[in-house]
Amino acid sequence: MSQGIMIWAEQRDGKLANVVYELLGGGRKLAESLGGSLSAVLIGQGVEGLAQDLFEAGAGKVILVEDAQLKDIRDEAYVQVLSAVIAKHQPEAVLFGASVAGRSLAPRVAAKLKVGLSADCTSLEVENGQIKQIRPTYGGNVITTILSARKPVMATIRVKAFAKAGRQAGRSGELIRESVSLDAAKIRTQVVDLVAEVAGKVKLEEADIIVSGGRGLGDPAKFKLVEGLASVLGAAVGASRAAVDAGWYPYAHQVGQTGKTVSPKVYIACGISGAIQHLAGMQSSDIIIAINKNPDAPIFGVATYGIVGDLNEVVPALTEEFRKALS
Repeated sequence: MSQGIMIWAEQRDGKLANVVYELLGGGRKLAESLGGSLSAVLIGQGVEGLAQDLFEAGAGKVILVEDAQLKDIRDEAYVQVLSAVIAKHQPEAVLFGASVAGRSLAPRVAAKLKVGLSADCTSLEVENGQIKQIRPTYGGNVITTILSARKPVMATIRVKAFAKAGRQAGRSGELIRESVSLDAAKIRTQVVDLVAEVAGKVKLEEADIIVSGGRGLGDPAKFKLVEGLASVLGAAVGASRAAVDAGWYPYAHQVGQTGKTVSPKVYIACGISGAIQHLAGMQSSDIIIAINKNPDAPIFGVATYGIVGDLNEVVPALTEEFRKALS
């Protein structure tokens, strides 16, 4: 009998990350396929109240570890906790969101447990009792299926790869309080200050619509066109690596293999040629609209709709039409 699926319930300042609800949605389906349970590991200080949110979103068990040293996410402390909890409860698989914290923490936990880790998975499937971990590789040109030789299976899951779990108000589950003896000598980092990321009104990874600009804008001032269209649509603003490297837009907005992986309902690429590393970060978007004056730009190879034309004319025209339609 499978010991079930376990997820890390990432939280900051007493608020669960949105990706947690996605992990619960995908984790529930995996657990049902394997005939096991779905559990969530909740770590922090004074966060017990979040357990009810996890139960209502589908967790059958919440494993709670609280300590003053766990108030902030620090890898050295969280690795000790997660590796101890996983070793004790022996789940079939452990899932992390592919957030900044998840991408940092998951490989350290995997190394501690001496198991493999599949990073940035876009799908997980069960076949003949085995969990297949599916992820793009070689800049998205090849889709790889990975089978783990050792348990637990460990994976980080891209934001929006899974649909969010449905909520059932009042649903309850089993709360398990665990105590992990932390080795303070191994916790070498201290949180001096937390600086909120200034990335506009809409968070890039969670946006349903993203309007991105690239070097094809020709001038950093032209990002005003991108921002104008995004404002009308209630969208987030993204940027290509080339635009960020040129100092045209902050790194917090970079989309791509070395930036953020996004999967919005609509992705509008303005003056972006479509380098492999950029496509790897956005090609799972439901609808991709490309605006570029070069008809041979690689971006058109993945675009749902393509507009070949001068973005200085196209973007303002689109902005005005959307403004009329949405007013």
